[in-house]
Amino acid sequence: MSKLEKILYGNRLKPILFLVGLILILPLVVKSPYIFTILILIGIYSIVSLGLCLLIGYAGQISLGHAAFFGIGAYTSGVLTTSFELSPWIALTIGMVTTFFIAYIIGIPILKLKGHFLALATLGINIIFYILILGLNQLTGGAAGLIGIPSLSLFGVPLTDKLFFYFFVWTAAVLVLLLSLNIVRSHVGRVLRSIHDSEIATETLGVKVENYKVAIFALSAAFASLAGSMYAHYITFVAPPTFYITKSILFLIMVMVGGASSVWGAILGTTVIMFLNEIIRFVGHTYFGISGEVEIVVYGLIIILIMMFLPKGLIHVISKPIQKLKPKKKVSVKAHKDMISQKGV
Repeated sequence: MSKLEKILYGNRLKPILFLVGLILILPLVVKSPYIFTILILIGIYSIVSLGLCLLIGYAGQISLGHAAFFGIGAYTSGVLTTSFELSPWIALTIGMVTTFFIAYIIGIPILKLKGHFLALATLGINIIFYILILGLNQLTGGAAGLIGIPSLSLFGVPLTDKLFFYFFVWTAAVLVLLLSLNIVRSHVGRVLRSIHDSEIATETLGVKVENYKVAIFALSAAFASLAGSMYAHYITFVAPPTFYITKSILFLIMVMVGGASSVWGAILGTTVIMFLNEIIRFVGHTYFGISGEVEIVVYGLIIILIMMFLPKGLIHVISKPIQKLKPKKKVSVKAHKDMISQKGV
């Protein structure tokens, strides 16, 4: 890594090694199957959050419809493996490719919209998908859901064991994280930041803004599809309520709470919200006798508080004291000139 990259982005090796070490240690500490299931779901949802982070935090494009792309992956894997008896791996791949092209085609017209108009358009995508999986009951099972989805197997080893699936999910999540970090640090990442700051200014530099927005929208949808397929093969059952607009809102909150401006914030936000979700259910149902979608009320309160007091998310709160503890390094004249020229580009 060059000195300029370290100055602009910092060292990414240490946090990655920390994450991998944590992934390896947790199975030795966690003995509860319930907590272990939550850790697996955190890994699955982190893949969706990473894609949303690239779209929202870097490209500046809002989406309230990623539960639809999550569902396309889940139902594609489910239908192809149960009705057509295809290999789960082939079904997973078809789901990702199909979702990418669907999102790309949809993204061309809707990403011309801005702000709340774009949010409503993506929300409409989620509603359309939800109605379709309810109506196409011969394929999807309708309101009753789709059962009998086979589990994944890797090199002849079935991933029915929670430990095996845990390592598989988090391996995929780390790979998606590495891909996201490479995108952020590349020329594409700089263009996305520029689009986030000002689309008009970016266009004046000769950049085809629409192409970048549509491409990152399709990529984030493909990430969601991958996560959806993994979810379907882990649970072995999918039903429409899982992919309703409340799930899209949940994904959005995960990114906002962690910090949309950092890919690490996506994983942090997903972890915090998943455990908070379980605490809310336990406390609300056990001590207060509250039933129904209580979490939605709390999510609304969380959004208000985050927007008021932590607009940059929890990752900023954590990273700020860490940066203060680091010894200050003198920037060479050459590196300073490189930074100025980089900003000029």
